[in-house]
Amino acid sequence: MIKLISYNLNGVRAALAKGFDQWLQQEQPDIICLQEIKAQADQIPLSIFIEMGYTCFLNPAQKKGYSGTAIFTKVKPDAVSYGFGIEEYDVEGRLIRADFGDKTLICSYFPSGTTGEVRQAFKMKYLEDFTRYIQDLRKQRPELIICGDFNICHKPIDINFPKKHETISGFLPEERAWFDDFVALGYVDTFREFCAADERYSWWSYRSGARPKNLGWRIDYFLVTENLRSTLLDADILDKVVHSDHCPVELKVYKAIR
Repeated sequence: MIKLISYNLNGVRAALAKGFDQWLQQEQPDIICLQEIKAQADQIPLSIFIEMGYTCFLNPAQKKGYSGTAIFTKVKPDAVSYGFGIEEYDVEGRLIRADFGDKTLICSYFPSGTTGEVRQAFKMKYLEDFTRYIQDLRKQRPELIICGDFNICHKPIDINFPKKHETISGFLPEERAWFDDFVALGYVDTFREFCAADERYSWWSYRSGARPKNLGWRIDYFLVTENLRSTLLDADILDKVVHSDHCPVELKVYKAIR
């Protein structure tokens, strides 16, 4: 069995101050994918993770204290690549990829559109370009595991009071339509393979005591190509873990990732 975790840390240094490293030592995932690391490599005490047995691959944003992705892995990848060749996304450290045998792991931090029309347009363009990139990649690498903070709630079940949020970025009809179309290309929302319950969320606003009230959004996912459905053992949202405004999401697969 291989255990993978995806976690938007909202700043790795802030998360470390809240005990992220102690939790990771206890949890022991084989691979952890991180979003919003908000730090350059020389600003992170990587020796902490190396001593746990992880090899650390980071794709920080050029802008300090902003965005960025990373993969920490105990399984040696055959290759790692950073970004997908479109400068406006790659300068923000939006994507990192690792190949393990026949399987490819993609970790992405999708843009938020909550700050206004310009960033919402940027987000929608990212969704279009991400789809094109993934579908092209799939021609050579047909076994894909895609994880990260998508900044989209796919279905009404994935958000508190859905009617109230229909005009808000993250639950807009066009964003949800993109998710429908993407999944229809042959992807599995792994959490929904194992849990049909409502009120299971991965992000909560810091405002108005949203987390204690569980007024959350499910915007963090593991998606896999249909040809990996038979390898799925379990998927979960670790909503009791608190180092960020997000919580980790977990995927366990039956076959080794190599």
